[in-house]
Amino acid sequence: MNLKQSVSLSPDALFQEVSGETVILDMASETYFGLDAVGTRVWQLMQEKRQLQPVFDALLQEYEVESETLEQDLASLLTSLEEAGLISLATVHPDSTS
Repeated sequence: MNLKQSVSLSPDALFQEVSGETVILDMASETYFGLDAVGTRVWQLMQEKRQLQPVFDALLQEYEVESETLEQDLASLLTSLEEAGLISLATVHPDSTS
């Protein structure tokens, strides 16, 4: 996983948090996607941070987890979200910082 990537949430994704979990409706495909409490936190951080490194860093501080395990779990979730069309990832170019 490349932590130097930015993340964009799909404009077709409607989400609602219910009892610490999130249900996402993809309006384009009319399919539902559910996230548990940790997945919900990842979604919230992606909305706030828009870059993977700060999302990763926040999760590492908030949860008692080894960085390698977090990286694997985050990569798996991001792959699922991207395959479902709920997010898109793009590489951030070093010269594009301001």
